[in-house]
Amino acid sequence: MLRTPGPDPEGRARRACFRTRPRGAPGGRQAVIERVAPEGVARAEAFDDALPGLPDPRELALLRGRPEATVRRFAAARACAHRCLDRLAVAPGPLLRTAEGGPAWPAGVVGSITHCAGYRGAVAARAEVWAALGVDAEPARPLPTGLLDLVATDPERRMVAGLSRSSPEVPWDRLLFSAKESVYKAWHPATGRWIGTLAVEVAFTADGLFTARVRPERTEPPPARRRPAATGRGVPRPVGGAYPYPGRWHVGGGLLLTAVAVPGPANRRPGVSRPTARLSV
Repeated sequence: MLRTPGPDPEGRARRACFRTRPRGAPGGRQAVIERVAPEGVARAEAFDDALPGLPDPRELALLRGRPEATVRRFAAARACAHRCLDRLAVAPGPLLRTAEGGPAWPAGVVGSITHCAGYRGAVAARAEVWAALGVDAEPARPLPTGLLDLVATDPERRMVAGLSRSSPEVPWDRLLFSAKESVYKAWHPATGRWIGTLAVEVAFTADGLFTARVRPERTEPPPARRRPAATGRGVPRPVGGAYPYPGRWHVGGGLLLTAVAVPGPANRRPGVSRPTARLSV
């Protein structure tokens, strides 16, 4: 999870996600993760906690003693991840946790899992195609009062204000938070470094695209007791002293989703940094 400065160490914005069920999700469900996921990835989603089979007991052991609702939510999200791995023809096995608490994807695979009230989703890809992925879902509601000041820079607050005037139907403040969450999910597994909300700068366009930039001087090294992950392959080439993460966003059915992706070595033209597989429309 992203770290927020000031009096929000427990992540009030993340907790608020689980208190509000998205409108429109229970009936007339439509696939939404495909609106933001890149081409060349496996994707899966669910709007409830119904499971196609029994969860792996080794995965459930990660939540021993947790409330039943938490276990169901976790199991449903993991089921989405397993569907992605099945589509990649990855051998079955438990999807456990890394030392930092994220999903421990099989060797040669990258992915991202997200869940909020009424929604669970996952994406996964072969690392040679996409070297890093991040996806986040939130209810399409404004952030609780005061949280924007904790997660946004001054230019971002001005951007949100302007976009809110021109397109008030979009909760731009929470969309900003979601975009930063997606970047964190792609950044941290590749670097082992924590990242604060103010280390990520986001610029939206009205056509469902955004660009995020990670300012490395604002990131935090991993705690000494943890060994950092390998750097390089899953991190984009720096531009102007920052690491660019292109992404897509979508709002609909009471939900908002964001996703970012870093192309892998098989997803580049020789001598060109642009990926050959693009973020899907």
